[in-house]
Amino acid sequence: MAEKHLIALDLDGTLLKDDKTISSRNKAVIEKAKTEGHIVMIATGRPYRSSEMYYRELELDTPIVNFNGAFTHHPLDQNWGFYHEPLDVKVAKDIVEACRSFQFHNIIAEVMDDIYFHYHDEKLLELFSYGNPRITTGDLANYLTASPTSLLIHTEEDQLKKIRAHLSEIHAEVIEQRSWAAPWHVIEIIRSGLNKAVGLKKAADYYGIPAERIVAFGDEDNDLEMLEYAGHGIAMGNAIDQVKNIAKGVTFSNEEDGVGEYLADLLNL
Repeated sequence: MAEKHLIALDLDGTLLKDDKTISSRNKAVIEKAKTEGHIVMIATGRPYRSSEMYYRELELDTPIVNFNGAFTHHPLDQNWGFYHEPLDVKVAKDIVEACRSFQFHNIIAEVMDDIYFHYHDEKLLELFSYGNPRITTGDLANYLTASPTSLLIHTEEDQLKKIRAHLSEIHAEVIEQRSWAAPWHVIEIIRSGLNKAVGLKKAADYYGIPAERIVAFGDEDNDLEMLEYAGHGIAMGNAIDQVKNIAKGVTFSNEEDGVGEYLADLLNL
């Protein structure tokens, strides 16, 4: 039998096809990997409530990394540990105030499964309402009272760069910021020092798996640290250039079963 590997899967643009489903090929290969003793986990920017269906579909029994590492827990084992490291509410409110000098469509704060919208927003509501979160709408300066797990700023492309530059200048010490891929011009902010690799490392230590036997797949800038940390940090064919440049390998796209094809090859499945 091949040595035990830890396989970390990003969801959007990686494991999931563009229609947000898992292909039968990917599912079959992951099933086979589990049967052979490999450990499979999810590491995503999504909250748990909108990744739980995939966790169940793959019949996982492992920890899961959510909110890009701001929340890591084990859905089936209460004793494993519950790591939730939100952004200081004062910092979040400073950022909301700073945004008033820029043009933006909306700011969304997520406190685990409670969501705060600065403005009412039909389009984004649809994106965030998976798993029936509690939703509050109103000026975040007044309504946000708890430290958010993540803060999202939805803006236009030209403003995105300006806001990111401002954040780098003023809040670099206390936050990590990323931007989403088109078509959404969204800046995602979590507490400094957190990323998917931080959560993945907790799982790797728990299972006693060294970095060289970790296989991680990703496509976006929130996958960079995880791919650098994993011995096999693999970029999807559809990944942004920055991810492909640091990856140890590139597989097919998320529409072409890139995850399944790479794993089948690497682990002789």
